Order: sequence, then structure tokens, then C-alpha cells
Amino acid sequence: MTPRRAHAVRLVLTALVAVAAVRPVTAQTQGDGARVYWKTLAGANAVTFWPVLATGNANPFDPSHTVSPSAHVDATLAMLGVHKVLPLHGRSSTLSLFLPVGNLNGQVTGLPTTPTESSRGFGDPMAQLTVNLAGAPAIRTLAQAARYEPKFTVDLLGALAVPVGEYTDAQGLNLGQNRWYGRIGMPVMVALAPWVPGQRTTLEVLPAVWFFGENDDRHGGTLTNDPLFQLEGHVTRDFTETFWGSFDASWFAGATPTTDGVAGDALNNSGVGFTLGFQVTPNLAINTSYFSTIGDGAATDLEADEFRVMFTYGWHALLEGVKRIGKE
Repeated sequence: MTPRRAHAVRLVLTALVAVAAVRPVTAQTQGDGARVYWKTLAGANAVTFWPVLATGNANPFDPSHTVSPSAHVDATLAMLGVHKVLPLHGRSSTLSLFLPVGNLNGQVTGLPTTPTESSRGFGDPMAQLTVNLAGAPAIRTLAQAARYEPKFTVDLLGALAVPVGEYTDAQGLNLGQNRWYGRIGMPVMVALAPWVPGQRTTLEVLPAVWFFGENDDRHGGTLTNDPLFQLEGHVTRDFTETFWGSFDASWFAGATPTTDGVAGDALNNSGVGFTLGFQVTPNLAINTSYFSTIGDGAATDLEADEFRVMFTYGWHALLEGVKRIGKE
């Protein structure tokens, strides 16, 4: 294998496990996370699985993050995702499907049910499509991968959840939300260093707006939410060729809840966290992250603490063949 081709394979293999980390913020206040909109060879495939431990005063399965004052919710979540990198009109794109599962337990006051509630099973599945607008045309060959060195990329994403998850109208804590919801976002990535494993440094920003349908069966009433604006940012840096870290921050605004015509309080909260990522093999990566809201002393403020571990396995038929040839 020539040095140029070996370099291309190396870059693509390290990107396989990065692109597979694409995830929506359903069930997670810490957002999509760092390095999830990097580009790789068209035709790549990936599977992700990440368990999450979460506590706070809002249902972590509900992306509107509707606050229940004096509530305490404990959740054990898991998300399974499958991903396919596709060329779309000459641009790099990724189609992702997600299925959340988990267990919720909470002490919730002020509801016409018992203070203790729980729910377990499947949440609402979601589909997401991300298409590059600038800076990342579809990568179709190893030669293109060898030349690929992004400076500035902008994507457009759209996601939609289908309301088929576990739901009981008599309680406030549910894995399913009994309504359609989705988002539109624009991930931006700026490379601050050479695109070489061990040196990569990026600034990443994702503004997004969530839209919510009407839940017409919440305790026999109706719940609506205004759109939610969410802004997350990450500064990431390679420590070695296989180990990297990130400082993460998020801000939430809007999503005013209205129950049977009575409006609640809009969100205006922020949080910070960190991520550590390790590439175990060319195909397997493990990322660990922690996130916590800040300035959340008021009863109506969003309170959330989340710890998650993500396992990502990515592959491409062409690259698997090249690896076998390289061993011969």
C-alpha cells in the first residue's frame, strides 16, 4: 500500500467512528455532543449504543424539558442508533435512525396522581437526515479522502420523532410523548489545526429549533409547547492519535408549556460539561461525557445532571478490503 493510500485509509477509519456518533438531543440535555458531524467516505455504516444516567426536575425523554417544580426524576436510558453515509446531490450526508429505551422513576408533586411515578420500555423512535451545505462535498474515493482537509463546514439537519413510545395519560412521567416533535438545525465546524490524527482541533457550534405537536391526552387535558431554541458549542482537541477531549456548553430558551390554556414558564437555562473520546480500534470508539446545568437555583429553572458512555462501531466494505490487502 502506498504512503498516500495508507494515509487516506487512516484518516477515513478514524472518521468512521466519529460520524457514527451523530445523535439527536432526545432524552439528553447535553445535546448532540462533540465531533458528531465530521465527514467520512460515502457508503460508510455505523451502529451506536449509549447508556445514560440522568437526574433532574424534568423528564429526560422529553426534548421540551418541561420543568416540574419540586420534582426529582431518576432515569436510566439507552439509545440505539444506526447510520448510513450517503452522497446527496454531490454533498456528504448521513441518514440516522434512533430507538430510545429506558426506565424512569420520579417523585412528582402537584399532579392528580400519586407522588411516585415510574415508566419503562421504549420511547419514541426518531429519524434524522444531515446534509452538508458548504465545505464537505461527498467523499467517494480514497484519493478524495487523502485530500480532504476541512477548514469550515456547514450542514443542515432535520429530525422527526414518531409518537409510538410507552405512554400513560394518567401520569406525568412517560417514555413516549404522545405527540409528534422534531427539529431543524445547522451544525457548523471550524478546524483550528491541521486535519491530522494527533493534531486536530475544532470549534463546533449547533443552533437548533425544536417544534412540538399537541398532546391532547395529558391527565385528560391538552399540553402544548412553544418552539425551543437550543445552542450548543464544543472546543475539541486531540491529545494523541487515539485520545481526544472536549469542553461542552449548551443554552436552552423557550418551550413555554401551556396546559388547558394556562401558560407556564419558558426555559432560559445553560449548562456545561466535558467529553473524553478514545479510539479502541480503527472500527471501535468509546466516548464518555458529563453535563450539568448551572445557575439553576430557582424552582422554575431546569436542573439536569447526565453521565453517558457511547460505544460506536463503524465499517465500510471498501476499507475492510483494503485492510485485508494491507495484511497480505
